[in-house]
Amino acid sequence: MRRAASAFVGPIEITKDLSLPKLLLQTARKYGNRKVAMREKDFGIWRPITWQEYLERVKALALGFVSLGLGRGDKVALIGQNRPEGLWAEMAALCVGGVAVWLYQDSLIDEVQYIVDHSDTKFLIGEGQEEVDKALAIKDRCAKLERVVWDDPKGMRGYDDPILISLDEVAKLGRELGEREPTLFEELVGNGRGDDVCLLFYTSGTTARPKGALLTHYNMLKMGQNMMAVDPCREVDDFVSFLPFSWIGEQMMSISCGLQAGFTINFPERPETVQQNIREIAPQVLFSPPRIYEQMVRTVQVRYLDAPRLKRRMYEWAMRTGERIADLTLAKKPIPWWLKALGNLVDLAVHKKLRDHLGLIRVRRAYTGGAALGPDHLRFFHAIGVNLKQIYGQTEIAGISVLHRDGDVKFDTVGTPLPETEVRIASDGEILSRSPCVFRGYYKMPEETATTLKDGWLHSGDIGFLDADGHLVVFDRRKDVMSLADGSRFSPQYLETRLKFSPHLKDVWVIGDQRAFVTAVLCIDAGVVGKWAEERHLPYTTYAELSQKTEVRTVVSEAIRHVNRGLPAPARIRRFVNLHKEFDADDEELTRTRKLRRAFLEERYHEIVEALYSGATEVHFDTTVTYEDGRVVHSKTDLLVMDIPGETG
Repeated sequence: MRRAASAFVGPIEITKDLSLPKLLLQTARKYGNRKVAMREKDFGIWRPITWQEYLERVKALALGFVSLGLGRGDKVALIGQNRPEGLWAEMAALCVGGVAVWLYQDSLIDEVQYIVDHSDTKFLIGEGQEEVDKALAIKDRCAKLERVVWDDPKGMRGYDDPILISLDEVAKLGRELGEREPTLFEELVGNGRGDDVCLLFYTSGTTARPKGALLTHYNMLKMGQNMMAVDPCREVDDFVSFLPFSWIGEQMMSISCGLQAGFTINFPERPETVQQNIREIAPQVLFSPPRIYEQMVRTVQVRYLDAPRLKRRMYEWAMRTGERIADLTLAKKPIPWWLKALGNLVDLAVHKKLRDHLGLIRVRRAYTGGAALGPDHLRFFHAIGVNLKQIYGQTEIAGISVLHRDGDVKFDTVGTPLPETEVRIASDGEILSRSPCVFRGYYKMPEETATTLKDGWLHSGDIGFLDADGHLVVFDRRKDVMSLADGSRFSPQYLETRLKFSPHLKDVWVIGDQRAFVTAVLCIDAGVVGKWAEERHLPYTTYAELSQKTEVRTVVSEAIRHVNRGLPAPARIRRFVNLHKEFDADDEELTRTRKLRRAFLEERYHEIVEALYSGATEVHFDTTVTYEDGRVVHSKTDLLVMDIPGETG
């Protein structure tokens, strides 16, 4: 067992009396109109919003919600892109004493219905027409739903259902109530306590229906405090909010850390412009799941493949130098003077330009969490001078329990426990933790709560161990660990993250538990592989046709062979199939956080799995594709099964 250092004592004292709205009130009074709280890019212009304006918007909406009948403990579901209005509405609900329930914007109607109904949502706040349509489709099946609030007026002219009201109308009601009762808002905020539940956050649901985790104001504030005790944020920092508010990591940064540090939150213009907007802002702090960093690496790799020979040679020389320095630095070994000088040269010539292109030129610390990021990706970022660190945690502990320290990063670990956090390994290898950030339990699920919270410890469901330096090594989800042919245990996640370092691969599903050998189903990256094919004059019309081309399968085979060389024989992939489509959350193949739903994949693609292990050279596959609007399309495809040369056993 390892106990971390004592809690950080900062300028803000986190007590059981302090709530997020109380902290908002303090911070807004501290900065007023002197400092920008957030910016939103709209029609090509970054629009600043001061702390005073932030508070006034929240106050108007909070009192408007009161006018409409929202009370303490009532649930408010929110769905939409990252925009200031979403954050204002969430904070307004908390000021009233309500509980925020965020949903992913691309959730299908059935997913929205389940969460709105299960959470006993009273108000649903949607961004625009698409979200309103989903709300109206489920309203008769959600007994507690009373109001649907919309923000964007585009396409809303013909909507006249009495359940609907605009966010502007809510704010108007709030301002009118504020004029009649000028002290009401502060009274509402003053009634809040740290032990009150503020968030009802639904887990990703890889094997079953999502569970609603109850998190308190104290949980969230302690999380921000303890994280910043390790890595302080500054009030002059910029943070770009582009991940869904329904992901606990975004709540942790925008709410928990944002209110305490007072940094500026920046909202991109559109999801499609996120990378461009990150480059414009050049944040000092970046937090993202692995897929964003994987895409950054893929972007650089594609540019490298397209570059003239001289530029490719310069890039290769710079990466070799950067990797050597990174390896010595993280191994805590001295760097020779000549290598330092060479490092400064390659940084000026290559790496600084790369960081600028990726929007990382000012990043002091970058974090990745929510899933495993492969060691090759971590090494890449450290080689180009980006301080990228792994974090480990879960919704049930308000986001983070373990974090890499500056200068103490290991590519195969996730770091050491945060202050006030204890981590230990159970006899069966399960990772257990406890801290002030551990959640109250699952909403309306007492049995699941009792299983997860036992003997004062949070049971993660993950398997791992603590190394000699006290770093936590996360093996995989307990239910996902494979038993190989020789009886040894192996993590499919490790293979999957290594393979995704290839620019040609977007998703990987490794199979092999209780089977004679390991196989894989892979999804090519349509953009990268399509461009590669066009440059070689390989004709194709669809993703499915491209994925089955001999030349493409050969490229994928080479990527697998490269990874296989570093693995013990029983863990090497022997056969694979390129899937005819990408994995999709709408088809229930992934969670909304892009984690594989392995049990569902086994069931849906059982014909492919059988072909991989029967020795067949092709499989005739008939499947259905579900679109976001509910349409279902049938497709028939012939998929080719390929053996990896030299891996026949």
